[in-house]
Order: sequence, then structure tokens, then C-alpha cells
Amino acid sequence: MTFTDFHYFSDALGVQVSVHVLLPTMEVLNQKKSKLPCLYLLHGLSDDHTMWMRQTRLEFYARKYRTAIVMPAVNRSFYTDMAQGAKYFTFVSEELPQVMERYFPISSERKDRFAAGLSMGGYGAMKLGLRCPDRYAAVASFSGALEMEKSWQDSRRGDDFLRELDTVFGGEKAMKNSDNNLARLARRLAKTPEAAPRIYVACGTEDFLFEANNSFVKSFGKKLGIEYFTEPGAHTWDFWDKHIEKALEWFRLPEAENVW
Repeated sequence: MTFTDFHYFSDALGVQVSVHVLLPTMEVLNQKKSKLPCLYLLHGLSDDHTMWMRQTRLEFYARKYRTAIVMPAVNRSFYTDMAQGAKYFTFVSEELPQVMERYFPISSERKDRFAAGLSMGGYGAMKLGLRCPDRYAAVASFSGALEMEKSWQDSRRGDDFLRELDTVFGGEKAMKNSDNNLARLARRLAKTPEAAPRIYVACGTEDFLFEANNSFVKSFGKKLGIEYFTEPGAHTWDFWDKHIEKALEWFRLPEAENVW
């Protein structure tokens, strides 16, 4: 595959940003005249955009498919237009696809656009799919932070982290009543479930977010047709490496021909 470390000035964020982009080889790219499907692959809270390449066999798994994979850096923003900070949801949902589709042979059609992520990135991918269902064919969450609205009531959360969430979301009440609340988005989308993207959720049974994933899927799994995968595993790269491989197949991406 072809790997690009892409830098540009983001109007949404007001700074230079870095995005990692995986593309098929020219041989695979030229097998069809159509533009490429694209997976927006999102990192977790303590990571950056380099970690998917550093910690998994992503490039090896992706070589089977005629697709692009875009990995942006968003710091600790929770993929959110922050109450006190930059507009990261605008960046990842609006600006980034437009820039990628301008510079690379990437399709702008809903059927060709996907999102996935781990932990904070799982929250981000689900927010993209639930908030912009007309733009994504499918989304996947691995160990996702799917019930962020309950964080203020979690005794395991320290004061520093809750203050950070206040900076991002504007406080507990503001978060619960906004489109940053996945449950709020899911309830709204459940009124027209035929408009929802396909949804893949995976979480290990030893993961500290397992209860939140179970709760979210129990509430909205049937209404939105969520495909839920659980197995022994914790909040670790072993689990995420396994499920990014499974999700790439689950997305039903076009396969590359004659890949050795």
C-alpha cells in the first residue's frame, strides 16, 4: 500500500494538522475506474493518529481491499466542537472529508464512506454515524465510550478528568441535552431506523467500558440493528487489532484483485 503523512492548514481548527492516509498501490487503484471507498479511522483518548499503524497490522489487513483509510489527529477533543476549545467535530465531519476527496481519488458517496474507532474514537465514530446518517454507510466502535453522558456520575472518574469534560462538553447538563449525547442521537434516529447506517459494536468482557457497551446496545441494539460482538478481552491493542481486521471484512469493502 501507499502511506502518506499529509499536512495542511485546517480552517476549522485554525492550525496545521497531520493526517495519515493509507491508499492502495497504483496497480490496485487502476483495477477499476471508480473512486475509492474511504474509512475514517479514529484514535483513542491517550493516543494520536499514528497508533493504528504502530500497534496493529492495519496495513497488512487493508491490502486486501480497494479502499482508502484516513487517520486524523484530534488530541483529547472527543471529536467535539468544544465548549472551550476548537471545533473538532466540524473538522472531522465536514472539513476533513472535503479535503481528502479533493486531494485523493476518494468517493464522496454515502455508500463509500465509513467510520470506526477505539474508545474515545469509538464514541467519535458512533457520533458521526448517528448524527450524520446520510453520510455514512456503516460505522464501527471498538471498546467505545458510548455513555459519556454518565461520566459525571462515575465514582471512578477523578476531578481532573471531570473538569476536562466540562471544558469539552460544557458540563453534565449541556452534554446530556446536546447532540454530543449518543443516547439522544440514537433515540432520534430510532424513529426512522431505515435511515441508519449499519453499526458494529465490539467490547471485551474484561473491559472497563463493557457495562456501558452492554447498556447502550440493550437500549438501542434492536431499534438500530446494531451487530454486537463480545468475547474475553480488555481495553488493549490485542482486542482492537483483532476487531479492525473483522470490521474491514464486515464493512463489505471491494476486494483488490491479485494481491499476493
